[in-house]
Amino acid sequence: MKTKTVELIASPREPHFVGDGFRVHNFIPSGYRMDMQRMSPFLMLDYNSTYNFPPSDKPRGVGVHPHKGFETVTIAYKGKVAHHDNSGGGGVIDEGDVQWMTAAKGILHKEYHEKEWSKKGGDFQMVQLWINLPAKDKKKDPKYQAIKNKDINRYELPDNAGFIEVIAGEYKGTKGSASTFTPVHLFNAKLKKGGKADFQFPAEYNTALLVLEGNIIVNGKEETPTDHLALMANDGETFEIEAIDDALVLILSGQPINEPIAAQGPFVMNTREELLQAFNDFNIGKFGYLED
Repeated sequence: MKTKTVELIASPREPHFVGDGFRVHNFIPSGYRMDMQRMSPFLMLDYNSTYNFPPSDKPRGVGVHPHKGFETVTIAYKGKVAHHDNSGGGGVIDEGDVQWMTAAKGILHKEYHEKEWSKKGGDFQMVQLWINLPAKDKKKDPKYQAIKNKDINRYELPDNAGFIEVIAGEYKGTKGSASTFTPVHLFNAKLKKGGKADFQFPAEYNTALLVLEGNIIVNGKEETPTDHLALMANDGETFEIEAIDDALVLILSGQPINEPIAAQGPFVMNTREELLQAFNDFNIGKFGYLED
């Protein structure tokens, strides 16, 4: 079976604030050739590298905003996020938890630092990933999956090397907790120093590795430091990562959705006409109401 090689290693770009509570580096789409079509079904990857927020009595975050045509996946590594939407979803994303929100035909949403955590402040680290929906699913009702860390299945690696948290998809027979509309694999690899893990995905799947802690080597030769992303080429099926020191790596791989993408702001549709209709529907109130 052919090895999947590293196409490029991307360093974190200049961070920007989303609202006043999320200081993010944008990897997808970016100037590294990782546009929406190249990375399909992944539309966006915003990474809030570890950042210390001072205490605040007023929680920082992003007020009411719409989404349509795709899913948002939020993974909290440090800190806590409170969120609500107008379909009845809401709660607190604690450290290690995952929020998987299907916007589909349209939703209003808001997210802030959790109130009590905000009062204390502290280190904050998170990832938000946007995953596209096939055209046939963009008009479905919104839904929400609250995935607590304790409910995420783990695969224990041999030789006490660490473990793989399987959020979605499957790793060596261990299945993920999240349901998906198209084949998507989303793992957290928590490796001890010197620990190794191997992965296998179809060659056409778009695959990337984000190093959140520590430093790793891919396929025995490509060193990928903390806060960097390795994009894998579509030239093989297998690859291996090794932890130079204790490491945490987010692995994402998915089958491309080979449909046109018409995207602007919070809406992702298939045609320009559908995109204009989404803006019009939002402006005339068809998305409903959510109090800020």
